[in-house]
Amino acid sequence: MSLYRTLAEDTAQLILAGTLRPGERLPSIRETCRTHGVSPITVSQAYALLESRGLVEARPKSGHFVRARSGSRLPEPDISRPAGGSTELQVSDFIFRILDSARDPDVVPLGSSFPDPALFPLDALGRHLARAARRFDPRATLTDLSPGNEELRRQIALRYLARGARVSPQEIVVTAGAMEGLNLCLQAVTRPGDLIAVEAPTFYAGLQASERLGLKVVEIPSHPRAGLDLAALGDILERHPVKACLLMLNFANPTGSLVAAEPRRQLLDLLRRHQVALIEDDVYHELHFGPEAPPCSKALDDDGLVLHVSSFSKCLAPGYRVGWVAAGRHAEAVRRLKLSTSLATSIPPQIALADYLRQGGYDRHLRQLRQRLAAQEATLVAAVEAHFPPGTRLARPGGGYFLWLELPAGVDAVALHEAALARGISTAPGPIFSAKREFAHFLRLNFGHPVAEAAVAELGSLLRQQLAAPSVPIRFPTD
Repeated sequence: MSLYRTLAEDTAQLILAGTLRPGERLPSIRETCRTHGVSPITVSQAYALLESRGLVEARPKSGHFVRARSGSRLPEPDISRPAGGSTELQVSDFIFRILDSARDPDVVPLGSSFPDPALFPLDALGRHLARAARRFDPRATLTDLSPGNEELRRQIALRYLARGARVSPQEIVVTAGAMEGLNLCLQAVTRPGDLIAVEAPTFYAGLQASERLGLKVVEIPSHPRAGLDLAALGDILERHPVKACLLMLNFANPTGSLVAAEPRRQLLDLLRRHQVALIEDDVYHELHFGPEAPPCSKALDDDGLVLHVSSFSKCLAPGYRVGWVAAGRHAEAVRRLKLSTSLATSIPPQIALADYLRQGGYDRHLRQLRQRLAAQEATLVAAVEAHFPPGTRLARPGGGYFLWLELPAGVDAVALHEAALARGISTAPGPIFSAKREFAHFLRLNFGHPVAEAAVAELGSLLRQQLAAPSVPIRFPTD
């Protein structure tokens, strides 16, 4: 990495960690040259790069100052307005067609659901995994059947305790990633033909799981920053026999929304009155940009109605496929379903992760990961502001690694996806996040990989071309 990029990255991490606060003046170019032993041109290039990322601003005759991160020059989208009524799902074929087209490793992964593997301590984890394989006790084949490795469940329980939630290790069931956890939870609290409530937009994997289990869904309006519309959910619960809510409350995929502490408390009170289970997909809660972690729903759950699902895939160990469920009153049902389906999650990765967590390097890794993601988010926002046409809207997330964009009216996001893919750029078009294929002019972009501004500029150019000469919208068959 060049000297000026290294200096810019070091300064960005100080800003994102809160060491340099909004409004504070950065050291002068002369001071920085003396401190770091670099030339004035290196410092000028570094500060210009920080300006382009939206992290600092230059003030005439005063120097460079940390820029407030509260928003974007672009307006944010309004609350969603999904079409009413329940839906029998037919989404998987459409979603698979979109996702399968973007698996090429040479494609710029703006549409990916995964972060950059280079962000994770894979060498250290590999050493723990090798040690676990060498010391593997064959008796663990029996002792570590569902609910899973005892030490790993204890370490996970300690993570809950740090968030203010008393969760017994006996309540925790280790799963093959969060996706298996979601499937087990849905099976534990529903039967085919039942109705569940989801956000609009919502993560497409939840829709696929619901379709596979023969469930119907009703979509609840959601704000791209504040999350679920509680009044709308309350009205739905009064009028429909909802068996469960499948929600992301912390940095939701795709919007990045975060439900704050008081609305979350109101949500749990509402579900308690109606005795409706909450299946919370919480795989991004460790990826907060601010100094405080988001609220923990399990800390507010007095009745055991929260089935809390998470994993290490998005924050530590992609590819290890180790997740878990803390299922409250449904823990025994989830454990039995796990035994009757996949029996157990691979044991050596469980042992390796337990060792890594016990040795205490996890929080240090998370601090570095959050800083990188926050810097990449600022870079992507700045690139969108610079290259996307007027009428674009976005809401800046407080964590995770997704940016949700509302494109100008008349844009077809699926057609844009196809045109971008032909140029080696993947995107995630809005209709894959809706049971009714709404959000036709919305787009999710991934900043979990280093942001390629040239790819964002190309997307902006394709958008302008589509607006100038609208094409026939692409519609995939459902059979």
